[in-house]
Order: sequence, then C-alpha cells, then structure tokens
Amino acid sequence: MSDYAHPEVLVTTDWVAAHAKDPGIRVVEVDVDTTAYDQGHIDGAISWNWQTELQDAIRRDLAAPKAFEDLLGKAGISAGTTIVLYGDNNNWFAAWAFWQLKYYGHEKILIMDGGRKKWLEEKRPLTTSKPTVAASTYKVKTANAAIRAKRDDVFAAIDKNSGVQLVDVRSVDEFTGKIIAPPGMTETAQRAGHIPGAANIPWSQAVNEDGTFKSRDALKQLYSSKGITGDREVIAYCRIGERSSHTWFVLKYLLGIKDVRNYDGSWTEWGNLIGAAIEKETSSAAAK
Repeated sequence: MSDYAHPEVLVTTDWVAAHAKDPGIRVVEVDVDTTAYDQGHIDGAISWNWQTELQDAIRRDLAAPKAFEDLLGKAGISAGTTIVLYGDNNNWFAAWAFWQLKYYGHEKILIMDGGRKKWLEEKRPLTTSKPTVAASTYKVKTANAAIRAKRDDVFAAIDKNSGVQLVDVRSVDEFTGKIIAPPGMTETAQRAGHIPGAANIPWSQAVNEDGTFKSRDALKQLYSSKGITGDREVIAYCRIGERSSHTWFVLKYLLGIKDVRNYDGSWTEWGNLIGAAIEKETSSAAAK
C-alpha cells in the first residue's frame, strides 16, 4: 500500500481484526441492502443501507444533509471518529460511502482493502450480534461540489475543447450498447450505449482476484493506456454511480489525480435524458 499516492486511506483485514472495537473507531458495512450484514458481519460493525439510508428515494438524490446528520448521529459518529468502511464483495458501496462522506466533509475515513470478499476468503469470524451504540450529534460541512459531477457538467465535458476526460467504468457490453444493464438490475435506462468521447475502463480491471486494489504501477499502466494520465480533469460514471465511486477512489487516492469527479446520475440519468447524445459500439456517430 505504501506506493499509493494516499496509502493512509486503506487498511488491511488484519488491521480491522485488531482495531474494530477501538475507541474512536466505527466500522461500517455498506451494501445495497443489509441482507449480507444480517447473515453475519465483522464484530462491532454497524450497517448502512445504500437504498434507504444513503439515498433519498423520493428525490432520487443523495441523502439530504439533515438525514445524513441523523444517520451518522445514530451511529455514534462525531467529527473526530475514524470511519472504517467495507462492503459488498466488490467494495462498490463502501467506496460510495467514502465519496459521500467526503462530499459532506468528514475527514477520517478508511476503506478495508478487499472488503467482505477478502474477509470471507480468509475465513475470519462473523457475528450476527449488533453492537450497542450511544447516539451522538453530528453536523455536516458545506457540500464539496468539486468531487461531484451533475448532468450539466457532463454536457460541458462532451465539448472536445473542455479539457475534461470521461471514464465509463461499466462492462464492455454496457459500454457498447449490447445491454442496458446487467441482468437482474432494476435501475435502468431507455437507451443503451455510452456518453460520447468516454473511455471504457471497467472498474473490475483495477482489482485483484481477492478484491484488493492492484499496485500503483499496474493501475497507472491501466489508466494511462486509455489516456488517463492525470493532466486533465476526469469525470467517472457507471449505471447508478457506485462502480464509478470505486474508480473515483482509485484515481484520486491511489493514483493521486487531483481533479476527479463522480457522476452519480450516471447512465440511469443520461440514458433517459431528452437531448443527450449517446454513442454505441466504437462508432463516432452519436445517436439521439
């Protein structure tokens, strides 16, 4: 980990096993729902449900500041708490929570490298007991708009003179328009394809078989081979923003690219927008 631009944001499963119950530490399992957590989780960990707690389903937006304050307060988290995130077998939603916490100004956040997948592969213990947590009062900071892209930012980025690079982190089949969404996924769009000019670098190419992040050299080679070298601003997107938050984390914290934003509206927004151009296959001809 020491080779990464910001190795301090990652911890190993060994570290979590040793420190999960330390004072000032709050371990959080984050997933699309709490099914896996309910079946067994790291002792001392609480859970966050992406669908119902990190999102506002009515507004189809991030949880509003007051709701986010209530969530962290209920978790006994204060401004000085170190939050250790791990999640689904891919750490997608852990990376989303990291991004959302940074958006709302929390400073001390770590990701357990390899996530739940590595923990299980190492046959480490799980528990179904939920910890007793003393509630706190939490106040979010002013939202950090510099790490979030909205649709108007993407419209501007399509301009070849914008200097912004778009990275589509979805599978090749999604990027080329062969499919709109992976099988079984409910959030979808009317059209298949990708945003014009985007480079396709699937998120999965950034991790090893055990779910841990690849070395800095390997990551640098991966992204530079598609023209992502850090000399320009980058906007990453996927289908609903969770896979792209994983890539956002890689680019910003492991490779040290300064200007990286996550477009959380992603394809479920862009693929439904009237007047938003798309491309299919590798053709430069955009469909509308």
